[in-house]
Amino acid sequence: MPSPRFLQIHTLHTYTGALLNRDDTGLAKQLPYGGTLRTRISSQCLKRHWRIADDVHALSRIDGAEEAFRSRELVTERVIAPLRDRFPAEVVDALEPEFQKAVYGEKADKGKRSRQTLLLGAPELAWLAGEAERLAAAAAGDAKAAKAAVADWAKGFKDNIRTLREATALPGGLTAALFGRMVTSDPAANIDAPVHVAHAFTVHTQETETDYFTAVDDLKRDEDEAGADTIQETELTSGLYYGYVVVDLPGLIANCGGDAELAGMVVHNLVYLIAEVSPGAKLGSTAPYGRAELMMLEAGDRQPRSLAAAFRKAIPNDLDTAAGALAGHLGKLDAAYATGETRRHLSLAEAAPPPSTPGSLADLAVWAQAQVTEAWAAEAAR
Repeated sequence: MPSPRFLQIHTLHTYTGALLNRDDTGLAKQLPYGGTLRTRISSQCLKRHWRIADDVHALSRIDGAEEAFRSRELVTERVIAPLRDRFPAEVVDALEPEFQKAVYGEKADKGKRSRQTLLLGAPELAWLAGEAERLAAAAAGDAKAAKAAVADWAKGFKDNIRTLREATALPGGLTAALFGRMVTSDPAANIDAPVHVAHAFTVHTQETETDYFTAVDDLKRDEDEAGADTIQETELTSGLYYGYVVVDLPGLIANCGGDAELAGMVVHNLVYLIAEVSPGAKLGSTAPYGRAELMMLEAGDRQPRSLAAAFRKAIPNDLDTAAGALAGHLGKLDAAYATGETRRHLSLAEAAPPPSTPGSLADLAVWAQAQVTEAWAAEAAR
């Protein structure tokens, strides 16, 4: 049995009469594949919903998890704003430009539009806020002294924050530890993503309907004005979606500061979130809530491979047909490559992936958590 380096998660989800993920025109996102158009849910949409889920298995409920915040106003709101009521305005104003440039890069002090949206963890923001407070206090009300001190501070900023990051388990928060981070102004702050998420797509040709709807003015009294006050249109789609996620287990452990127990809880909860948390706009008018009707986990040490090719040829919107196509394609890959992954699955379909041990979602989550422990032990033994 290979030591687990990668955990692969395959899912089939059904959503009916929904608008899960919109493009810039307000229509459902699409994907051309196998000569037909499919409905698509972007990986960004999926990750955001898993990340912010208010759920019993929310990532934020894990002991040791650190918050992270994504914004162009991190310095403004989290570092500088707390100083406004405590120190003279001219002192705070002298500090802010250097802090903006240190975090967001040159010209970042020219305003919000000059900055990229960055993700910073609570430990990084706490350190920055502490540094700003220290410099403001040391200036003793002298704006010139504050300006000189912060200019000197900026020279050692990258080295100092690098030291902080190296000494902190989750400097960029749990979000960065899972999904990575890119900071163009400071490449040393970049974090490789150990969780890789594919765009989900329908296994069949896009099924879509234009929904014509109205709103009636309840206060209209004139019979000549009876009827709709507002007339609008939206797009609704129905689909059976194939989803695919890969977790680089050693990479996740490393991003969790070498804490295998923390990484294990992350994987445990992530399995639940992938299966149970639905993405979706228009929640109030479509109730787009669904759970995985098939979920298969694979653990192995070979390069991961998606099973999307099982649906290169569009098939009917039917769970049993889709499960059979997935199982058939997987069997062919096993025969050709013999990579030896171990598997667990849950399924509401008749067909089962070969060879794989069935179980409940709780069983799969516990098994996935155990793979992290095995991966950590394998790395430690090398």
